[in-house]
Amino acid sequence: MIPAIFGCAGPSLTEEERAFFAKVKPAGFIIFKRNVEDPDQLSALIKDLKQTVGRHKVPILVDQEGGRVQRLSEPYWRKYPPMTVFGDMAQKDPTLAASALRLNTRLIADDLRRVGINVDCLPVLDVRQGDADPIIGDRAFSNDPGLVAAMGRIVVDALMEGGVLPVIKHLPGHGRARADSHLELPVVDASVAEMDDTDFVPFKAIADAPFGMTAHIKYTNIDPKQCATLSRVVIGRIIRMKMGFTGLLMSDDLSMKALEGTFEDRTRGAFAAGCDLVLHCNGDMDEMRSIASACHVASGKLEKRLATLISDADRAPRPDREDLRRRYDALMEKF
Repeated sequence: MIPAIFGCAGPSLTEEERAFFAKVKPAGFIIFKRNVEDPDQLSALIKDLKQTVGRHKVPILVDQEGGRVQRLSEPYWRKYPPMTVFGDMAQKDPTLAASALRLNTRLIADDLRRVGINVDCLPVLDVRQGDADPIIGDRAFSNDPGLVAAMGRIVVDALMEGGVLPVIKHLPGHGRARADSHLELPVVDASVAEMDDTDFVPFKAIADAPFGMTAHIKYTNIDPKQCATLSRVVIGRIIRMKMGFTGLLMSDDLSMKALEGTFEDRTRGAFAAGCDLVLHCNGDMDEMRSIASACHVASGKLEKRLATLISDADRAPRPDREDLRRRYDALMEKF
């Protein structure tokens, strides 16, 4: 097994993909809208992905946030609101917001679990800033760090209650970025003290999450040379020590334009900085081959930890979906 998470190109595996995954045995896979047609097709694809690596306890990831970022959507899956809706609700009625967010997240978890997805790249713990690029925007709960932390905890707990593992993102904080890291490298010049009072607060509060995802952002007052994904200083001193994050840390997508250099360089750089896993999303075979060539063989400790996390999630009881839906709809009608 290599410590990489890969995507695939379409709704079913090509023979080339099947042979490649069987050879390199990635740690897990990520699903995008291009891979989704309907529930039966998606379930079959996920079974095929697991068969290629010869393991049942395989992390299958998706970005299912609601709002703009929802890979499984209508007509087979309901459309969920962006997380800012619950942050706004909390300003008026914190109890209603907490209950509605929990039920919203339990419904998302049930959607995912029914098709074999066991990891959701949620919650977004970035603290929204008014002058930032809109790439985060309404994906964030609020500009209030304490509220982001409280609502993020609800999401983490509700996903795990529903048998799905959460990924907190984007460490150590994407809320100040004035550029979209999909397109270019954002640079944040805020002081460590300022970020410690705002951006870091939610991540510190939920440092026990099973997975975290880095930000492709350069924080000049922490490491003026490297972005967080490639920085031993950011990962070691800030994410691990100051925040106390104890989970498995994965890079954000290595194919994003915020990063420079070859895919081999990006991969080696992420591992050298302290990432446990690297993520590659677009399904490009040449890029995946380059990443695989730069990966080391995963340790038995990592393989065991992943299997244990998934086994624990699998033991979560199945909910009464109709009861969840009925209670959720009743609460949302009040807002």
